[in-house]
Amino acid sequence: MRVLILGGTQFLGRHIADACLAAGHELTLFNRGRTDSQAFRDVAELVIGDRDGGLEGLRGRTFDVCIDPSGYVPRLVRDSCEILADVVRHYTFVSSISVYPTFTQGQDESAPLAELEDPTTEVVDGETYGGLKALCEAAAEEALPGRVLHVRSGLIVGSHDPTDRFSYWPVRIAAGGEFAAPVGPDVPVQVIDARDQAEWIVRCATDDTSGVFNVTGRETTLGAVFDAAREVTGADATPVWLPDDFLAAHEVQPWMEMPLYVPPAAAGMMQVDTSKAEAAGLTTRPLTDTIADLLAWHPGDLDQMAAGIKPDRESALLGSYWRQPA
Repeated sequence: MRVLILGGTQFLGRHIADACLAAGHELTLFNRGRTDSQAFRDVAELVIGDRDGGLEGLRGRTFDVCIDPSGYVPRLVRDSCEILADVVRHYTFVSSISVYPTFTQGQDESAPLAELEDPTTEVVDGETYGGLKALCEAAAEEALPGRVLHVRSGLIVGSHDPTDRFSYWPVRIAAGGEFAAPVGPDVPVQVIDARDQAEWIVRCATDDTSGVFNVTGRETTLGAVFDAAREVTGADATPVWLPDDFLAAHEVQPWMEMPLYVPPAAAGMMQVDTSKAEAAGLTTRPLTDTIADLLAWHPGDLDQMAAGIKPDRESALLGSYWRQPA
């Protein structure tokens, strides 16, 4: 196939590009050239442009498939779809489970979607992200009815992840010793290796699969993640399970300071129903494979990580915990 990726040089898009090339497809990357723009210079066509008013480089071109992992604003998704409507047979839009407004329980694809008070906003932040993604899905479907694969992603992990929202734990465990961990080993976790999602997306594009799919990986636990990291690293690392009330009292932020952990009221975020995607061929590799690949790439500097507790803060937190009255 002739595949166009809108982006393709940072994280998920990079893995999609790899999957396309591994499958023997002819690849074009359209982006601003700001993130590792030379990553695929010898194996793909690179077209420099901008989704916001700079799509001219796509005019007059023909592709079989467009894969869009970089759409956040409905207007820009609509513009991309409209310029490609007559020259692609299939469009993949990478969305998010954030389109679901609540996670008191796991959701399937039939759940209601988030709605914005101001649907014209183009400010992308924690309050608008889910609603904007829902509107992006609608814009793509309106422009290309029946030809869109909507991929509702959860926490995508692996090499080239700039967020460290999973990477923190393998890197911290590799450092050894006691480490601060949230609540207990049975905390639910749901992640997907970027390679698994990328390979599934490319297979679906090949097969012209359309519709809405949750693509968030199989459910596991925080304890299983830690066990896999210890197996890969061989590190002598021991979690100190800190209760919810202790974390709250010390203003430890779920998700960012304690990656993979969400408060009980949002636990459904880690228990999303992926049975539809699995029926469509989604498979997931072992956690040990994901962690080994991640650590081979990651620089491993805990002080410089984008998520997780910094070493000095962790030391102080553990000191406070052990000084508590028995």
